[in-house]
Amino acid sequence: MQDKNFVPFTEDMKKDYTILVPNMLPLHFSLVLSVLGTYGYRTKLLKTDGPRIAETGLKYTNNDTCYPAILVIGQFMDALLSGEYDPHKTALIMFQTGGGCRASNYIPLIRKALEKAGMEYVPVISFSLTGVEKHPGFKPTVGMLHRMIYALTYGDLLMNLINQVRPYERDPGQAERLAEEWIDTLGKELGTSKRVSYKKIKENYRLIVHSFSQIPLRREKRVRVGIVGEIFVKYSPLGNNDLERFLIGEGAETVVPGLTDFFMFFVRNEMTEYEIYKRNFIRYLIARPVYRLLCKKREDIGNALEESGVFRGLTPFEEVVETSGDVISHAVKMGEGWLLAAEMMELSQAGCKNIVCAQPFGCLPNHICGKGMMKPIREFCPDVNIVAIDYDAGASRVNQENRLKLMLANADCQAARISRI
Repeated sequence: MQDKNFVPFTEDMKKDYTILVPNMLPLHFSLVLSVLGTYGYRTKLLKTDGPRIAETGLKYTNNDTCYPAILVIGQFMDALLSGEYDPHKTALIMFQTGGGCRASNYIPLIRKALEKAGMEYVPVISFSLTGVEKHPGFKPTVGMLHRMIYALTYGDLLMNLINQVRPYERDPGQAERLAEEWIDTLGKELGTSKRVSYKKIKENYRLIVHSFSQIPLRREKRVRVGIVGEIFVKYSPLGNNDLERFLIGEGAETVVPGLTDFFMFFVRNEMTEYEIYKRNFIRYLIARPVYRLLCKKREDIGNALEESGVFRGLTPFEEVVETSGDVISHAVKMGEGWLLAAEMMELSQAGCKNIVCAQPFGCLPNHICGKGMMKPIREFCPDVNIVAIDYDAGASRVNQENRLKLMLANADCQAARISRI
């Protein structure tokens, strides 16, 4: 049933409308927008932050709404009310998987916020492979999706390299500056009409890794801290109060699973739907080759990292899947489902014993799959040090940071005990 506030994004709008995009992962999304530019879309990535974003979101949606929704709505409304954009020549876009909770409910919430502000005429595009809604002026093609896969893999590679270099660099900020240079170069390549060559993509992987290996580093040992959780607060500095920078400032090295893993989780669930329940056979047949393709692309990233002899590679995704089988069913899909437990198990088994599980306060599925799985995970990995941190518009940042400091103090004590043994 179509939303009563649905406003289609038409072919004519494509010519002169600016599409605003909420920010979750600047590296990845900058490359995705370069791809959209190839197909004639004018886009703008919103990078606004600060307390006013949550305050604006709360003004236009109920305070019981999940925290990521409040922030996304806050960014959109802050932009539309800023005077920088003509609301009559602006559209909004939300990337969706078509599943439960955040994946399906944001669109009507955004439209209600627009209606409350008297801007119900602003189109809200649902970018979803499951056909949640259809817009005449926005039709993802196979070519567009193919390029977006490379935007994700490039983004994951750069994120991985930044995390392995940034805590140790002699010149603070050098890794991020180098990443921005690569984003500009790769964005121009993805943003052209020329055919995408995978040979060139793999060559770029090696060049990117080599360039990061040349950054002068300090020789010191830091505690590795993995970050998992609900997809928005896991990745977004706006959503997690700049969690990564805080941990680095406290002497840690952060380890964050890639965004490609989340999409592989989504595709793998399409296969599981048939394997367990024997339904949606056609979607199963489509998902299998897509899953194999993504596994191969991810494997190539890991190979580029390992071949350098400097950086850690990636655990094969099938091994990540298998690690969760002892603690949670692969039929569990909501709230990041089995992937959340799988990431915690994989991090622990890869030697990253300290883990932050970032969760929006009140997100029951995510709390079940995250905080609820901590006890069984500890039974398999008794030396793992996991702390669940809730993020919400009313949550105390001081309290969050104190809990993180306590986790790091426990990590230091554990490291000291191991060194004495």
